[in-house]
Amino acid sequence: MSVPETDSTLSAPLALQDQPVERVIRGDVEYVVLGTAHVSRSSMEAVEAMLAHEPFDAVAVELCESRAQGMRDPEAFKQMDLFKVIRQGKAGMVAASLVLSTFQKRLADQSGIQPGAEMKAAMDGAEQRQLPLWLIDREVGTTLKRAWRSVGFWQRFGLLGGLLASVFEREQIEQVEIEKLKQGDLLESAFSEFASESKPLYDSLIGERDAFMAARLRQEAARSSTAETPTRRVLVVIGAGHLKGLCEQLRTQQDDPSAKVAALAATPPKARWPKWLAAALVLLVFAAIGYAFHRNTALGAQALRDWIVFTGGFAALGALVAGAHPLSIAAAFVAAPIKPFRPGIPAGGISATAEAWVRRPRVVDFDTLRDDIVHWSGWWKNRVARTLLNFFLVSVGTIVGEYSAGIHIFKSLV
Repeated sequence: MSVPETDSTLSAPLALQDQPVERVIRGDVEYVVLGTAHVSRSSMEAVEAMLAHEPFDAVAVELCESRAQGMRDPEAFKQMDLFKVIRQGKAGMVAASLVLSTFQKRLADQSGIQPGAEMKAAMDGAEQRQLPLWLIDREVGTTLKRAWRSVGFWQRFGLLGGLLASVFEREQIEQVEIEKLKQGDLLESAFSEFASESKPLYDSLIGERDAFMAARLRQEAARSSTAETPTRRVLVVIGAGHLKGLCEQLRTQQDDPSAKVAALAATPPKARWPKWLAAALVLLVFAAIGYAFHRNTALGAQALRDWIVFTGGFAALGALVAGAHPLSIAAAFVAAPIKPFRPGIPAGGISATAEAWVRRPRVVDFDTLRDDIVHWSGWWKNRVARTLLNFFLVSVGTIVGEYSAGIHIFKSLV
């Protein structure tokens, strides 16, 4: 239920006026939910005023553990083990996270306030008052994976385009427009119109997180109920785009909160059809090469050469476009044609590993990474960014090469 305005809310300080606030009681706990803009000075001031104006037993923030750690230690990413990232197949996810951080930085540069300053204010306020801090959001990596796998093959190209556009768009954002982020979500804003036009994508970015955060609040409240001093009032600081959905979930959710959290935190399995389609294509191509040898040794040799030239050539072209070292380009050319014989190890991973080995990232590359990748040229200048770009372009080149080789080989047999 929503709580009507009391004397304390009516006499709230100026910083809290016109700020979106909902008060929901669930069981013995009152949740005071403050909606904020992630890049807004007034939102930061509202958080500070709320903590100073009202007593709370705990503070909950729209952060996951990794994002909270990033705020506590902004330099932590400099300890990233690039070889481990590539080996574990996380290069694409790291690149996507960096792209999102550049979108936040562009907003910060134009607004004069760091992204998530209101979350940092809530964390600092909880620490100063020795209040428990509840991190209630889903891990950003899980959200990105669920969003990616919620849409079709062709929509993913649109997502990539929208994500890149959010980084390289140079148009100034007025303060009024930044305040409008109170009506949306930062992730949703980064993906532009795709989030609003695609229900599966919107659910992954917004709807599921509303349900997840409500379940996390209930889960933490249940844990605290057995303590000597159970939690009775919680300040919940979230992006205002989640305000309505979260409050509705808090009022109506009946699922076991731990089971709900586990279900929404799970990464959905990859669709199998792309893998089977790729495997079927490779099998057909090799069957065609075998048939070509059966018909004529020279024809078979030509078909095998086409496979090597197309797959290796396009992969090497990807490395060349990424500005890779000649050894990395050679690694891409050699690795791509033999990809079917070493499943699970992409040519992009081998080429990127070679690039990171030959051109080891320097301390300065990690120091300037976030600043460099705001500009398109920085992806080629910074060694960390270039290694990630190399991974992506070689992987794309290998796929293009496989399809091109298949088409050429089948045409030669007709």
